Amino acid sequence: MSIDATLRLLSKARGLSVADIATAIPRAGIGTVNAWLKGEKLPGRDQVDALARAFGVPASALLSELASTLDPARTKGEHELLAAYRALGTRQQGALLEVARSMKPRASRK
Repeated sequence: MSIDATLRLLSKARGLSVADIATAIPRAGIGTVNAWLKGEKLPGRDQVDALARAFGVPASALLSELASTLDPARTKGEHELLAAYRALGTRQQGALLEVARSMKPRASRK
């Protein structure tokens, strides 16, 4: 699960609003927290520690999610594409997937 999905689940489970989270995290305003929840930005090290305290979970749990978000097997372009995809609405995501599938090279016939 990505870090943004984990943060959304934890905030819902703990009943914390975006404003509650922003208040608990140093140097994080509402816009920053919204960007984390949408997968547009990633929290820094100090912010991960503060998020862990706010949610009552070990920082290692959030760091492992962060590590999976930054999969080293993906190129920078793949990370950017994934972030752009996550920023789209459901219908836009579906349309983008259709376009991507139509671009897939066809297997050669023998």
